[in-house]
Amino acid sequence: MTTATQAPPTAPAAAPSTRSLPSAPAPSLPSLTGLRWMAALLVFGLHVHNFRYFGGTGGRIVSWGFEAGASGVSFFFILSGFVLMWSARPGDRAARFWWRRVARIYPVHLVTVALALVMVCTLPRQPRPTLPQGLADVFLVHSWWRPWWQTLDPVSWSLACEAFFYVAFPLLALVLRRLDGRGAAALAALAVLTVLALAWTDAHHWWAQPISSFPAARLPEFVLGAATARLVLLGRWRGPGLEASLALAIIGYFLVPQVTAEYAAIACTITGFALLIPAAAVADLHGLPSLWRRRRLVRLGELSFAFYMVHLLVLRAGTHLLGTRPRFHLFTGAAVAVAAFTVALGLSWLLYEGVERPARRLLLRTARRRTA
Repeated sequence: MTTATQAPPTAPAAAPSTRSLPSAPAPSLPSLTGLRWMAALLVFGLHVHNFRYFGGTGGRIVSWGFEAGASGVSFFFILSGFVLMWSARPGDRAARFWWRRVARIYPVHLVTVALALVMVCTLPRQPRPTLPQGLADVFLVHSWWRPWWQTLDPVSWSLACEAFFYVAFPLLALVLRRLDGRGAAALAALAVLTVLALAWTDAHHWWAQPISSFPAARLPEFVLGAATARLVLLGRWRGPGLEASLALAIIGYFLVPQVTAEYAAIACTITGFALLIPAAAVADLHGLPSLWRRRRLVRLGELSFAFYMVHLLVLRAGTHLLGTRPRFHLFTGAAVAVAAFTVALGLSWLLYEGVERPARRLLLRTARRRTA
């Protein structure tokens, strides 16, 4: 998961095609940071639904609103490709890029792995991983083998996918920089068609196991994000505006319950998300109105990675106080969900301010000293 650089939202940024120097940093896109928070919130809502905090009418409402919440991860994958291509540095070495990604995700990942281990050792009924499973999780390769995909902190399966994307990105960036607008559009279309083809084969049980957590199967979403970023960088993006893109994304989101679960659901949201992300970027570039770059949303977007990584651990710990699948009435369920959300948000703030930011600065400063 990546974060878009922030800038004061009052002044429109210059279009990327006007950059005078090839090495000049790309304009900042705070709306993408705000959108990251909404995606993280969808995943949280999905897990509240899965833990069955609500019964009766409340359960039906939460199911209607968040049964498709797993699509938030697809949004993260597309956004990751977009942001990395947007901020890619010409002439950057692969090793330097990979170290920046390690500095970005590994500190929080290791802390949440440690928290999950503490829970395994101190709380009953927690799944106990074997040593190979635990090591696979630590080194972010566990999603390549379906039986291990939710080891320790279950949401870290998506980090294993991101790790694979990071490995592939230097080559992808090299290819995209050689493509003009037509080539980038063709690559984006190919990525969408690949997602649709994989969704069809998954729905028809062509695979021995579900592919929704398999890193190679999720790569087209990342490629799609990178290709759309290339189009925006070239000034060749011709998608609909922010409002229309958001409407399409919402329609796709509510179509998800109508299809087979797992990978096939991505087919419903892929187009809307692929339009929404560059539309938000263009809105920032040209100073157009955007709800998503409001200060509080951007701040929550900064916390979204830590929130995503810790929220399921909070919900799991809560089962020892609330029981499994408690199915509360509407108001009781809402109070419990708000309490869990508040704890997770507080922990995410501690992780961001106490681990994510200082560790990233330390690791990047160490790398600069070594190369100086």
